Amino acid sequence: MSQALKDSIDDYNTITILSHIHPDADAIGTSLGIYALLKAYGKRVEIVNYSEQLPQYLDFLPNYSKIKNKMSYEDSLIIACDCGSIDRLGFDLSGRDIVNIDHHQTNQYYGRLNYVDATLVASSHMAYNLLRDYFKISVEAASCFYVALLSDTQYFKTSNVKSNVFEFAMELLELGVNHQEVTQHMTLRNSLASMRLLGKALSSLRLHQEARVSSMVVDKEMIESTGATLQDIHGIVDYGRSLVTVEIAVVLIEYQNEIKVSLRSKSKDISILAETFGGGGHQLAAGFAIKSTNLEELLDRILEKLALHWQK
Repeated sequence: MSQALKDSIDDYNTITILSHIHPDADAIGTSLGIYALLKAYGKRVEIVNYSEQLPQYLDFLPNYSKIKNKMSYEDSLIIACDCGSIDRLGFDLSGRDIVNIDHHQTNQYYGRLNYVDATLVASSHMAYNLLRDYFKISVEAASCFYVALLSDTQYFKTSNVKSNVFEFAMELLELGVNHQEVTQHMTLRNSLASMRLLGKALSSLRLHQEARVSSMVVDKEMIESTGATLQDIHGIVDYGRSLVTVEIAVVLIEYQNEIKVSLRSKSKDISILAETFGGGGHQLAAGFAIKSTNLEELLDRILEKLALHWQK
């Protein structure tokens, strides 16, 4: 662990742990893991996410109920988890002391201390490496870190899974993580609304560019008619990527006053494309959000940019 990080934690009376808006399991798991360690260390800690809706399938994690959507501490140390840019934290952090813990290659290094390693498969791995030498890793923290690891590797299926990933997983399991309990909570708790929405999304599936690109559209009517929430959309993009001919999958989600776009790839770097629209992410999993516009026009713009991939 960096001595500078340890000194910062010790110097502050209060600490605020943040993660990116519309958090995924890596963001929540990393945040809750750090929260558990710092609480056990005796620090006054709050865990905050700007989003009002959080992934309900993660509610089995220790301290999940402690996550709130407003900050209470005005002069706390900010620890930002799994967030590539400061604007995606959702709060005005002008003048705040920020520790940035992440693994996205598009990270903008917005902290005073930046711990970013794009070779790691999850932000929880970065957090674990930073903290394990100075804090006792409890089973509660290990379980949170393990959930983050499983999520961002898609259960060890992503191309960046190397031997160090399994070594990390083994260390967490040896600390007492219950693998069966974790995986059941993460994979066997789909809502009826999510299944109905998936059916509608699949009915919109189209193939483009010699069947190398798939697209699906989830509009407001689909969401409203099924009673789905944003969290019920999680994972839909992977169905498009699973097709044998498809290299890149695109899902456009019309939600409230913006359109969220999820991009997945089997081998091509799509983080560059996401950045051109103000987003970011990983080489094979990225996304962005823009103010509401015509869905078909936006899809055409994305497809035009994707066409350039085949020329490289």
